[in-house]
Amino acid sequence: MSSLKDLLLQIETLQNQVTEVRQREVGEAIAKVRAIVAEYQLTANDVFSSGKGKSAGKKTGTVAPKYRDPVTGKTWSGRGLAPKWLAGKNKAEYLIAV
Repeated sequence: MSSLKDLLLQIETLQNQVTEVRQREVGEAIAKVRAIVAEYQLTANDVFSSGKGKSAGKKTGTVAPKYRDPVTGKTWSGRGLAPKWLAGKNKAEYLIAV
């Protein structure tokens, strides 16, 4: 049976090997990617999407307002948190006729 010191030494050795192999493989991957980019004359815009985060492919836009406060004229699309002017009131009374 191995002692704690032996096992910790093995862990450290394996972690060092993982680091070395990862560095080597990442370097090889970068070289392959650079070769492909050069071969096809790609730009960063060709390779990476222009958006940020997970909604990069989605088209987003404004949503038409669904509710209007007759006093202030403020509107709400019905998405997200309800505005304070609509809190505790019947939403049907504030619907915008289409």
